[in-house]
Amino acid sequence: MQKLVWFNGEVTPLESATVPAADHAHLYGDGLFEGIRIYGGKVFKLDEHLDRLYFGCKFLGYKMEMDLPTLRAKILEVCGMAQIEDGYIRLNVTRGTGLGLDPKAVTTPPNVMIMISTLALYSQDKYETGLNVITTSYRVAPPSTLDQRLKCIGRYAYHILAKEEANRAGAGEGLMLNHEGYVSECTGDNIFIFKDGVLKTPHPSQGLLMGITRNTVIELAREAGIEVREEIMTRYDILSADEAFLTGTAAEVIPMISLDERQIGDGKPGTKTKHIISLFRAETKKGTPFAAVTA
Repeated sequence: MQKLVWFNGEVTPLESATVPAADHAHLYGDGLFEGIRIYGGKVFKLDEHLDRLYFGCKFLGYKMEMDLPTLRAKILEVCGMAQIEDGYIRLNVTRGTGLGLDPKAVTTPPNVMIMISTLALYSQDKYETGLNVITTSYRVAPPSTLDQRLKCIGRYAYHILAKEEANRAGAGEGLMLNHEGYVSECTGDNIFIFKDGVLKTPHPSQGLLMGITRNTVIELAREAGIEVREEIMTRYDILSADEAFLTGTAAEVIPMISLDERQIGDGKPGTKTKHIISLFRAETKKGTPFAAVTA
């Protein structure tokens, strides 16, 4: 297995990969990204990630020269070059290269990066024992500034500060509210609770990223006959829940056992959460295969 970076057609080892100093994401956070998992030599939910990416490009006005099918094929090719069985793809698209805030200063096509690496967001034991979470003081950006459903690089400054606050408190994650005080998401994950057998998660209108893993869990739960509701929620709902867990491409599905030093349910990963985890792990055996590329 190799850790590789494909950048605008050039492949280099991750350790020596570079980007232009005047890349618009490097200068202003003007870029989009997707994190995509590789399981068992297959890319998980590739098409869903690419659909979200290309909508973001359209929304931000990027003049993409590479169409979706071409980028899709290139991702699979680079995965084959890395010969990776289980890993993590970081896909970046930025407006391009040019100094100056005005998009008119960018005269190049969008910069495209495909990074093949590995990522473990939490230690393995946390999937068995669960995460302790705090409510952070940082709020998600309101849609009047930048809609949270847009996976924009620049918006993650809020989330980094919130994660830093959680780290200082010794917590595994930080819960972020919106400006009205309703539950939105965690710094890098969506949140779910079980209450009286019903699976609940914050409504998309509450300023959260529409996570690919979030949507997968909703689909799997409904297929399994579990009632799922997207609702407006407060901290009360989280603290009064029977069980809770977090989802994300990097996080996968991980139990949450407390909020602000108050245990949720019996303070242990619940049986319903474990069932969702087993459903998700079975689903990861599906995906888009790629063939190893030999020199």
